[in-house]
Amino acid sequence: MRFQISRAVFLLLAGLAAAQAPSTRDLHLVGDRFKPLTYDQMTPAQKTMTENLLGGERGSMSGPFNVLLRSPELGDAVQKVGAQVRYHSSLLPRLNEFAIIITGRFWNAQYEWYAHKRLALQAGLNPAIVNALAAGRRPAGMQPDEEVVYNFATELLRTKQVSDAVFNAAREKVGERGVVDLVGVVGYYGLVSMVLNVDRYPLPAGAEPELKPVR
Repeated sequence: MRFQISRAVFLLLAGLAAAQAPSTRDLHLVGDRFKPLTYDQMTPAQKTMTENLLGGERGSMSGPFNVLLRSPELGDAVQKVGAQVRYHSSLLPRLNEFAIIITGRFWNAQYEWYAHKRLALQAGLNPAIVNALAAGRRPAGMQPDEEVVYNFATELLRTKQVSDAVFNAAREKVGERGVVDLVGVVGYYGLVSMVLNVDRYPLPAGAEPELKPVR
């Protein structure tokens, strides 16, 4: 009787452990040049990165993380930075998402645009602004805080510098922490866009690329 109870407890615990461990079919990894990995193929460091990702706020491994698994210590550090700039920025979500799609548009990163265009609209960004950005035009009718973000992010990306006038306007509108968070989100999603472009990360089935090269 004691053996049967012990065996039942063992099977229950084993079942719980299996249920909590990421399964190969739940990872939904996608890639082109970098073949999607399965959990069973991963090294201990890759599994640690995977478990940290799935246990965090993101809860998904879409986007650059199949590629970043190839350097899991770097990938784990990068995903932590990503969680900070995406979920804990001092910038309003509308402004943070605006900076993200400005960066994705600059890099012509199709998946980045696909993923964050919807989030930018959900955060309250005017569709006309999104459409102008997609077409490579300076959006009209931006709110003052949106114009500050657009000017700062665009000048930084295009010229690798920020003028005094643009810097001071940003600092006045979002504060010094907001300026640093803005640099952080542009830098992080620049890295993400480069990773996606190097991989030629595919869009979901049925989705068409929306961005054309801009001179």
